[in-house]
Amino acid sequence: MTKPKSLHYGKSLTVAALSVLVAIATMSCKPGSKSSNSDAARRDEGGVEKVKPAAGTGNVQGKVLFNSKPAENIEVKLCEKFSRYLSGCGGQILTARTDKDGEYVITNVPPKTYEALTARVFDTDSYVFATTGLAGISSAKYDVVADKTFFVTPIHLFKSDLKTLSPKAGSKVSADGLELKWEAYPDAAYYKFSTYADDSSVTSPYINERVEGTSFGVSKPMPKGTYRFQVTAYNKEDWKLAESSSDVKFTVQ
Repeated sequence: MTKPKSLHYGKSLTVAALSVLVAIATMSCKPGSKSSNSDAARRDEGGVEKVKPAAGTGNVQGKVLFNSKPAENIEVKLCEKFSRYLSGCGGQILTARTDKDGEYVITNVPPKTYEALTARVFDTDSYVFATTGLAGISSAKYDVVADKTFFVTPIHLFKSDLKTLSPKAGSKVSADGLELKWEAYPDAAYYKFSTYADDSSVTSPYINERVEGTSFGVSKPMPKGTYRFQVTAYNKEDWKLAESSSDVKFTVQ
């Protein structure tokens, strides 16, 4: 199953590495300078209208999930303008909240193209939003038409509270016998971890390495230098649940 692409926006930008234009789904970011695993926004695919659009306006309807279950009381924003790296939502902003079934309807939407749709990650200041294209360069567009409902495929939230244990941030380690460790995440079926070298000329031996447990013994050569270490957790349905901080760095001596 190919998952759509989604990002969190906030003090730093993180990308859920997925593929083409699809529905928003799960990662964490904060408004102001722009990651959840999950994933992008798709064009109108039809559905059952909860509310009929008022004459001359449109509705935007969808559902928000976390761990494949409905997420209640989640703030959803439709943004006329959107800046990933700066202010987030801009221009005309229309909002709604999800009900007990995780469903939302943004009503009385003036017909036009909107640049993004965001979902708040519970009571945090982080959001997820949809992107398009393999590189996730631009946010997904929403073309709202008068007297019609635009159906958005489900938004899968993901959190940014997965904790790494070893190596500690700022530590100096030897690649020989190095073991990467992190805390177990509730309902996680497996994890993926990556190590990114600060030196762009160094190719990391571990990118999106899948692990069933909560540790991994390094066996491939890791050249001396500083690396960034990040882990993501997925449920049994392959939806991203959480990711660790993107700024945990250690130095291989």
